[in-house]
Parts: sequence; structure tokens; C-alpha cells
Amino acid sequence: MHKIYIFIKYFFLKTVTIILFNSKKGEYIMTNEIMNNQQIFDNCNEILSQIINDTSVPRNIRKAAENSTSILAKDEEPTIKASTVISILDDISNDPNIPIHARILIWNILSELESVKD
Repeated sequence: MHKIYIFIKYFFLKTVTIILFNSKKGEYIMTNEIMNNQQIFDNCNEILSQIINDTSVPRNIRKAAENSTSILAKDEEPTIKASTVISILDDISNDPNIPIHARILIWNILSELESVKD
């Protein structure tokens, strides 16, 4: 019986590094997998939902995050969706009222969306 206590994902461009800890053997297992565009969009939606549900983030920024989520849900070409969301989020990332933690989350989303390809 294998028990896994630690499950960490690192997102760097289109590669996901998953680190698992096998408590029975006392070893770490590391795997790399290439993310497809849908996985990138799913990760971005998760991060955007954090921004949407954070009441310390100004309303205009939460609204832009909601718009970005709806754009990512549309059935369009992946590069068009990514570039549209990048444009929206790039504009709000320069807003002086945005909290630091939300700005960092937006930068993470931007870096993930820049790796979307046809």
C-alpha cells in the first residue's frame, strides 16, 4: 500500500512537474508532462476564480477576471482566446489599486497563456 502525502505541481511554461512523496519507501517521485492548451486554460480558470472570490480585490479587477473566465470558456481558437485574455489582464495588471497578491496571480496567468500554441 502506497501512501502519498505530498502532491505539488509546478507550472513552468507548458511543462508540469509533479512531485510525489511515497511514504512507504521514503522517496520522492518526480514526473514531467507537457500541458495541452485545455489544461492551461483550466489552470488559468482556477487562478481567476481565486481573484473573483477575493473581496480584497477591487470590483473592476474582479469583473475583468470574470470576463476572462467567460472568454476562456468559449469555443474559439485557443490562440485567439489566449491573446484576448492576455490583453484584458495586461491592462488591469497596471492598475494602481490592485493588491500585490492579485497582481502576482495575474502575472502567473499571463505567463501561462503566453505558452498557448495552435
